[in-house]
Amino acid sequence: MSKQNREFDIVVYGATGYTGRLVAEHFVREYSGKEGAPKWAMAGRNKSKLEDVRDLIGAPADTPLIVADADDPDSLTKMCESTRVVLTTVGPYQLYGDELVETCARVGTDYADLCGEPGWMREMIDRHHDLAKASGARICFSSGFDSIPFDLGVYMLQKHAKEKFGKPAPRVKGRVRAMQGTFSGGTAASLTATMKSVAKNPKLIPILQSPFGLTPGFEGPSQPMGLVPEYDKELGKWAAPFIMATINTKNVHRTNFLRGFPYGEDFKYDEMMLTSPGEAGKAAADAVVEMLKNPFGAKPPKPGEGPSEEERENGFYDVLFVGEMPGGETIKYGVKGKYDPGYGSTSRMLAETGMALLESDAEGGIGTPGSFLGEELVERLEEHAEISFAVE
Repeated sequence: MSKQNREFDIVVYGATGYTGRLVAEHFVREYSGKEGAPKWAMAGRNKSKLEDVRDLIGAPADTPLIVADADDPDSLTKMCESTRVVLTTVGPYQLYGDELVETCARVGTDYADLCGEPGWMREMIDRHHDLAKASGARICFSSGFDSIPFDLGVYMLQKHAKEKFGKPAPRVKGRVRAMQGTFSGGTAASLTATMKSVAKNPKLIPILQSPFGLTPGFEGPSQPMGLVPEYDKELGKWAAPFIMATINTKNVHRTNFLRGFPYGEDFKYDEMMLTSPGEAGKAAADAVVEMLKNPFGAKPPKPGEGPSEEERENGFYDVLFVGEMPGGETIKYGVKGKYDPGYGSTSRMLAETGMALLESDAEGGIGTPGSFLGEELVERLEEHAEISFAVE
C-alpha cells in the first residue's frame, strides 16, 4: 500500500509509558479537533492500559488503539504497514528496537525515536541504511533533547554564517548556558544497557569514543573533546564537560556527512556546560566532573518514572552556539526551550518530528532530524513546542 493511502498518519508506540503518554498528550493538546490534524493512533502491549491512558489525557473516545509488542514481529509489521510514521519511546532501543527499525526500513514507514545509544545506532546504520533508502523510509534517531537543539542549532548557525560571511564556520562551540530538568529512567537504563553491550562486544568501544562513530567511511580532523574544565576567555566563564556531548557531537557530524558536508570536511565541534567566572566557576566546573562519574546517584530513576507536572512546567534550557571564522570573526546563535528538557520538551520535539516527516520529501535512509528536516522542523518547533532559534 502507498504510504499516502495508509490508515494512519502517525502511531505513538509506547503510549502507556511515561514519555509516550506525554507524546500522545501533545497531539491531543495541539491538534485535537483542529483543521489539518493528523490521523493518529496509540500503540502498546496492553489494550486496557492504552484505554486508561487515552482517558487520562483526554483523548477522544474513538482514538484508535493498537496492540503491538517488540517480542511479536507480526504485530509490529501490522502496525508499521498501517501508518506513515511510527514514533517510538520504547527503550532502551538496543534491547527493544531492532525489530521495529528493520520492519520500518523494510515496509517504507518513517520512524523517529529518542535514542542516545550510539553503539546501537551504528549497528542499525550498518544493517539497514541501504534497505531504508530503497524503501523510502526515513529512520530518524535522536529526535528529543538529544540531539535536536544541538543538531538544529549548528544547522541554523551555519545557514546564517553562509549568509553573513559567504562560507560556513569551520569551528563551532556548543555551550549550555542554563538548564533545569531531570534525567529520565530511560536515559539511565540506556546507559546501563550500553555498558553491558560494550562488555559483550568490545568492537563498539571505538564507535563510542569517536566523534565520527556515526559517519562510516569518513573520519574528519581531530576534535576538541571538552573532557576537562577550561576557561573560555571569549565568554568570560568556566566550562565543564557536558554529559550529552558524546551523542550530540556524533549526530551533528552525521548531519554534515549526510548533507554532503555543508559545514566542510574540516569542521570541528564540541559541547560544554558553562558555569561562572572566577574561582567559583572553576569549583563548579570541577564539581561537574565529579558528578559525571556517577550521574544518577545511588538510586537511579527507573524506566517509566519521571518528574511531576510542576517540575516539567518549570524546566528550561538555553544553549549558545559560537561559530569561529578563519579571519577571527564570530557568529552567535541561541536555542532556548521551555519545559523540562528530558520530558516536557523532548515529548514535544518527538511529536513535531513526526509531523515534519509527514510533510518532508527527503530521501530514505537512516539519518538525523537535521539531515532529513532542517528548517522545516525548526519552524514547527517554534510554532508548536515553544522552542526559540535566533541569531544573537
